[in-house]
This record gives sequence, structure tokens and C-alpha cells, in this order.
Amino acid sequence: MDYEIIDCIDSGTEYCPCHLAETGDCILCSQLKGKTSCDCVNWKGVCIYQEYIWNGNKAKKERESYPCSIIDKKLVGNSLIIFTIFAKHKLVNDLLSPGSYVFLRNPTQDQYYDVPISIMEANQEENTLKFAIEIKGIKTKHLAELNEKDTILVRGPYWNGALGIKNINNCKDSSALIIARGIGEAPMIPVMKKLYSNGNKILLIIDKANYDEVFIQKYLKECNAEVYYCNMLSKGNLTYEFMTLLLECIKNKNINLIHISGADILINRVLTVIDDNLKVSCSNNAKMCCGEGICGACTVRYSGHKLKRLCKIQIDPRYLFKNRRYI
Repeated sequence: MDYEIIDCIDSGTEYCPCHLAETGDCILCSQLKGKTSCDCVNWKGVCIYQEYIWNGNKAKKERESYPCSIIDKKLVGNSLIIFTIFAKHKLVNDLLSPGSYVFLRNPTQDQYYDVPISIMEANQEENTLKFAIEIKGIKTKHLAELNEKDTILVRGPYWNGALGIKNINNCKDSSALIIARGIGEAPMIPVMKKLYSNGNKILLIIDKANYDEVFIQKYLKECNAEVYYCNMLSKGNLTYEFMTLLLECIKNKNINLIHISGADILINRVLTVIDDNLKVSCSNNAKMCCGEGICGACTVRYSGHKLKRLCKIQIDPRYLFKNRRYI
């Protein structure tokens, strides 16, 4: 691929146009960016500009916060909690796709305590959502105070928790390799289920990182995954063990897609060693605060004065670090 294709995760949904349209910052619509001609890309069957005019020249509704009930709380080790909550059917149904996430909050705290958490599992038959939450900072510590039968606030749905979603959806009747490290085990489950439902053979390399156990064993069996365990990183570099295993899988297992679910350093290191012809997807590790493209916490700058709002923009992972500015 010698040029970048971008998309907006909210385009064509009930939340489009968003507040970016009001300030001339729409990701896709040329007219809402101040141009006089229509130069629409990635047509979703809906004219964003027309929707904006019909809505009174203003953004459509924002996501709502829903009070949900915690029906199960499981502690894994000393720093990981798995919550299962009961939610409205529409919300659960909207969170089935890979990359879905929500903002969670302890109701005793104000809105500044919203924390983005990826969906580990959405069950539309039982109307439940499952999350794996790593207890690290002030926001997650307040979530950890909640127990079964308590109420938790859920704001959503949001969908940009994975980059390269088109590659995931288009991978069919082949073999897919998933690389997951640490808490990255949780958000890769919807990806794995989607790939498995598309008729793909699932190969999985897991690094437990700081955890004593792999907390997703149940899902590995459900998807009949071929699993390998190894340490992936040492002093910021890929280990020889992992490099050897990765390249052997690519060479001998007819891999059509690689999904990387881990920290940016892992994603970046893997991208530098795999062939450019391989399709790739990865977890989106941008810092999220509002999820609506307003706060700027998720923005990343690139050469040529380009700015990407990673809470909304869909890009191929190979362009996540290419020409990225760090100062």
C-alpha cells in the first residue's frame, strides 16, 4: 500500500454528524471542512453534509450514560477485575463488533472519572457485557470499589478500539495470527470470535506479562485456537524466542492477517519485522477522555501538519507510526 486510506468509525451511524462538523473538522466531508465542492470518501450511503443541514446545522445527539447492574465480579490475581453487567438490549447489540468499547464510571464520582474500557464479551441473548479491568490509577481504583448488585454507569456505544477493522472483517476462510500481551488478552476476544466465525483458523501467541495466568482460556477453547506461549519483550525489544516463533508461523501457517493486541511498543516492533504484504490490525491504545473528538486527548500529530483524532479515525495500523511526530 503506497497511500493512506482513512475512514471515520461514526460515519453513517446515528451519531453522525458529530461536533467536529460544527467547527469545520469533519474527518470525511469536504464541505464540512470548508471546501465548496463535494469530495466525499468512503461513502456509507448517507450524505454527512445533508444530515448536518437537516439537523438544523448542528451535531446529532451524543452517547448516553446508562445505569447498569453488576451481576458478577471476579478478582484475578491482585490487579485484575472481571465485571459482568446487565445492560439494555440495544446497547449490548451495538457493542458486538470488534473494537467496541465504553466509558465506565462509579456513580459516586463525577464525569471526570469516566474510563474507557474495551468490551471483552457482549452477549445479546442474556443482555450482558463483560469487561476486564486492570487496576492501576485513580479511576480504575474507584471502579474496583463496586461489588455485585451495585450500579455502574456505562456510556456508549463506541467502536474505535481497534484499527484495521476492515482487514478483520475481510479475512475469511484462511488463517489468522493473533498476538496478545497482558491486558491485551481481553479486547482481542471479539476480534478472535469474528475471525473464527468467518471460517478462519486461529493461531494465538500469548505473553502473560505481569499476570500469573491466562484469564481467557474459555474463549480459546471455543474458537479452537492453536496457542503458543512466550515472552515477547525484553528491554523494549522483541525477544529472539518470539521473533523466531512469529516468523515461523508466517512462513509455515499460511497467515492472511496478523492482529496485535498489546502496547504501542509491541505493535511498532512487530510492524517493523513483518512483510508489507501481510494484512494487519491492532488495538487502539490512544488516550481517550471524551470519545467524541472534542477534548484532544486522543490526537496524534504527523509530518505535514496532519492531525489524527484516534477516537474516530480508522486507519491501517501501518500508518499509525509512519511520519509520526513525538515533539
